[in-house]
Amino acid sequence: MTESVRAQIETLIAQMENAVIGQSHVVKALTIALLTNGNVLLEGLPGTAKTRSIKMLAKTLTAGLGRIQFTPDLLPSDVTGTEIYQEVEGKPVLTFQQGPIFNNLVLADEINRAPAKVQSALLEAMEERQITVAGKTYPLPPLFMVLATQNPIEQEGTYPLPEAQMDRFAMKINIDYPEDEAELSIIRLVRGEEKPTTLTTDTISQEAIFAARDEILNLHIDESVERYVVGLVMATRKTERYTDSPLSTWISIGSSPRASITLDRCARAHAWMTGKDFVDPDDVRGIVHNVLRHRLMLTYDALAEGVTADDVIDELIKQVAVA
Repeated sequence: MTESVRAQIETLIAQMENAVIGQSHVVKALTIALLTNGNVLLEGLPGTAKTRSIKMLAKTLTAGLGRIQFTPDLLPSDVTGTEIYQEVEGKPVLTFQQGPIFNNLVLADEINRAPAKVQSALLEAMEERQITVAGKTYPLPPLFMVLATQNPIEQEGTYPLPEAQMDRFAMKINIDYPEDEAELSIIRLVRGEEKPTTLTTDTISQEAIFAARDEILNLHIDESVERYVVGLVMATRKTERYTDSPLSTWISIGSSPRASITLDRCARAHAWMTGKDFVDPDDVRGIVHNVLRHRLMLTYDALAEGVTADDVIDELIKQVAVA
């Protein structure tokens, strides 16, 4: 493990935690997603620093940030860009005008407030790292990440994300209100930010992210841990294997193979961030909730009983043993 690369990632985390108080789990998850080339869905109540977290990540990383405020009247071209006519040397020429999707980090704010047609405009970008307009394909930047937010309590005028799009998000992060002391620190932090200051933010290069990704890719993972990853995901599909568990009455549709792939990637990143050169089951358990909670469809019985996706994942961890 290259210490200089790790030191830069630690700087990134420290800078974000100084600006986003009381949400260390959010900072950790965003960093893991960045190191695994994944996209993130953040769900939380108003004022829980969802947008602030993303802006601070872009600032510390010196990355281009594009913000899209999703509204019911938004068009796909408002996301991807469109072709326009321009006069060049007196002749009309059709040129492509890039949309906000052509940034390193793309903030899709309140993504569930736009209709499915607009949401689907993100699918190709999130999965293929490219977009197609008028039959032409345009590559996105090498460092690219979609960070979408949604409000769980505003249901009127919203459009639930289709399962196919939910599956494209590497992780779903739930954000709650901060505790008393954290809220006090937030007040003081914002008060300090309103004063004129010459303080600067330490930044890291995008090359450090690519170097860290290479190291994570080469991290050792034992077959027993690989089988543990597969076992957790398969337990969401083959619930009949666990007759002494309520899983079969809780899960309607299990997770796709993307869950296994993402769980493997994120467990590697989790291990790397803790300074290890191998992956153990604790690394898998450390990120499994973020990876699986949006990839489970619960039964009506489970919803009626107040069972949440996190409750189901807790049960998965109890039932699935490390080989």
